[in-house]
Amino acid sequence: MRSLSTTRPTRLAIVLCTAAALCAPVSRASAQSTKPFASFSNSALTLRDSVVQMARAQLGKRYRTGGQAPEKGFDCSGLVRYVLSALNVGLPRTARQQAGVGLALTRDTSELLPGDLLTFGKTKKGVSHVAIYIGEGKYIHASSKAGKVIESSFDRPHSSLVKMWRGARRVLSLDDSASTIVIATSPKPDGQP
Repeated sequence: MRSLSTTRPTRLAIVLCTAAALCAPVSRASAQSTKPFASFSNSALTLRDSVVQMARAQLGKRYRTGGQAPEKGFDCSGLVRYVLSALNVGLPRTARQQAGVGLALTRDTSELLPGDLLTFGKTKKGVSHVAIYIGEGKYIHASSKAGKVIESSFDRPHSSLVKMWRGARRVLSLDDSASTIVIATSPKPDGQP
């Protein structure tokens, strides 16, 4: 038997495109050729909406250092990990570790998508806080100063209590035609991949 070199998502895409082409009327063929993977993009948007809904469901939960569950409270990275793990996205435990996962984005709010992770920290100390972007210039995070999970805005007044926005990470891809989730692996201690 011959081994196929294509991946499962690629094979699925081929099957779906073939089925769509066979079922579609001839007059609609040109419209489908411009966006053949539109359904994949829609399911990626649904996943992002789910992240936002899960994050919003945690609003008001108390802040707790080391907290990772709604019943006992959250710290910033515990909240992010809890929300994304509910959607089968595995993340490391700390804000600093989470700041190394996924695809690095520029610090441009117009490029952000709901579900992207935002990283914050004091200038010289690196990343010490993480949040989930929910769209329209807003994000959800577990705030030690507020003592609970809150929604904040990029345009909130500057204060010595507010950590500087350092960057963003995309842990969900733009569509799921190949892979919905970007998983970063940490290097092994002995240098092996």
